[in-house]
Amino acid sequence: MHIGILHHPKIPESQTLAAAMQAWLHDRGDVAWLGSSWHTADIEEHLHALDLLITLGGDGTMLRAGRIAARHDLPILGINMGRLGFLAEVQPAEWQQELPKVLAGQFWLEKRMMLQAQVWRGEQLLDDALAALNDVVVSRGSLARVVRIVAEVNGSVLTTYVADGVIVSTPTGSTAYALAAGGPILPPELRNILLLPIAPHLSLARSVVLDRGAVVSLHVRTDHTAILTVDGQFLIDLEDGDKVTVTSSPHTASFVRLQPRSYFYKTLLERLKWTI
Repeated sequence: MHIGILHHPKIPESQTLAAAMQAWLHDRGDVAWLGSSWHTADIEEHLHALDLLITLGGDGTMLRAGRIAARHDLPILGINMGRLGFLAEVQPAEWQQELPKVLAGQFWLEKRMMLQAQVWRGEQLLDDALAALNDVVVSRGSLARVVRIVAEVNGSVLTTYVADGVIVSTPTGSTAYALAAGGPILPPELRNILLLPIAPHLSLARSVVLDRGAVVSLHVRTDHTAILTVDGQFLIDLEDGDKVTVTSSPHTASFVRLQPRSYFYKTLLERLKWTI
């Protein structure tokens, strides 16, 4: 097999573990390539030749890998070297026990929905290559002042949010920023889009769950700078009158799972205990 191993450049232990895994795989007769999870261009050069991608890091590392690998339908095995580890499957001390099972095909693939976004300024398309595994967020900038966001669903006005911002989330993202903003928890293999405001002021405060085919348009009304963030990792400044359009992506992220298919609820309760 041809396997890619992505380490986290800010976690020295991940680089040590990546080298150990590479040596172990080479001893088996497999081909293993090492790379930094932050070097997107380098990763994309190697993806076409890989059968499996292993990530060593936290959920942020898996989000980066998921967005890139989805276009190639490449499965990802996450080794948790972060804090929460909602997305990862294996703990560092378990890799020599669990990796042989994966290489023997003793796993199932969890397909997770993704979003794609476009940014418009008048008739000009500023960006149409924004992919999200967690969420697309339009929010206020550095000033502690609300923004007004006119939300449309399939071309019809839903409401005008007066809030710190609006989150458009996947089921995966329902346990991330959306959860902190009071949204519902959705099982990861659902195919729905979650729409909810951040700290709304005298406007619609409820979450809205939409079909995966919905088209969400967010029209920005502000007298100061607003921002767009994608998975909390990309930032674009927005101006008054800009529009962000969000739809489901044709691509899905594929995560390798060794646990039973009901694992999500057990993992959820374990992680939530950390916050009590």
